[in-house]
Amino acid sequence: MPISYKDSGVDVAQGHKEIELIKNIVESTHSKNVLSKLGGFSGLFSLENYNFKNPVLVSGTDGVGTKLMLAQMMDKHDSIGIDCVAMCVNDILCQGAKPLFFLDYIACGKLVPEKMEKIVSGVAKGCKESFAALIGGETAEMPGLYKENEYDLAGFCVGIVDKDRIITGEKIKEGNHIFGLKSSGIHSNGYSLVRKIVLEKEKLSLDQKIEGLELSLGQELLKPTRIYVKEVLNLLAKIEINGLSHITGGGFYENIPRMIPDGLCAKIDVSDIEIPYIFNLLQKWGELDKKDMYETFNMGVGLVFVVDKSCCSLVHKVIDENLLLDLGEIKKGKEKIELKY
Repeated sequence: MPISYKDSGVDVAQGHKEIELIKNIVESTHSKNVLSKLGGFSGLFSLENYNFKNPVLVSGTDGVGTKLMLAQMMDKHDSIGIDCVAMCVNDILCQGAKPLFFLDYIACGKLVPEKMEKIVSGVAKGCKESFAALIGGETAEMPGLYKENEYDLAGFCVGIVDKDRIITGEKIKEGNHIFGLKSSGIHSNGYSLVRKIVLEKEKLSLDQKIEGLELSLGQELLKPTRIYVKEVLNLLAKIEINGLSHITGGGFYENIPRMIPDGLCAKIDVSDIEIPYIFNLLQKWGELDKKDMYETFNMGVGLVFVVDKSCCSLVHKVIDENLLLDLGEIKKGKEKIELKY
């Protein structure tokens, strides 16, 4: 008896249904620079009307990590796409790039069009926040590799920057000022540790209400990663940023030194910064010291940038004071970061 593709676990008809469900969502992110339509073999994006003297394309790719496991446990899939976009666009921002377009990749054990629609809706929302077009993607149904209710999500973005405005950190000098932008919570890093603390050590329910948290524990853990495109592009239109660092995996100690030139030190004081309460809970439950926390999590600071001192007053005018954090100064030193907490 012959075996069909559907018998093997891959339902092509469900793939067609997904395309119909997400078509309008995807196209809602498009500008006149998008030359292709959903369903083609590739995405086309025109650079017409981008007036750069010497344009450089900047690319970035990332996923959401094991935060996905919490989304699957809670059967909540409408915000995880925002995380995917944020992780990519916030990275290319560190070179001063304006996001142009984004592509996503979803691999799953069983294709459920309605679930895919929720995931892609989140991706589209993130793209709109980033002023980027969602010009393509792939949904791969892979039974045997993934369990029926499992999926993975990754993304890829491309941005543009003028060559003489690429941010490398090389212009950072002694006396420069360090600012930060607040995070929305844990963002998308450290979730293997989060799960070990919350689910294995404390054996807490994701539906549980915890004193001090406005949302349920699961909702708090699934807060989407904040996207900083609007703030950074507004700032770059007014001043020069000497260095930018996205606080992702490795926390402060791994990410900030990536932008600091040899012989200089980012002296940062976070002792007066209000830390989101979820971090206090994780530290308490996990019996972690503060260094462990700052080596793993963003601790309420999602993006760090360095400017000349003469630009400080303008930074305060451009950036919402509810988002801006005053962190410290660049000094001479052997260690690239010195953290006071």
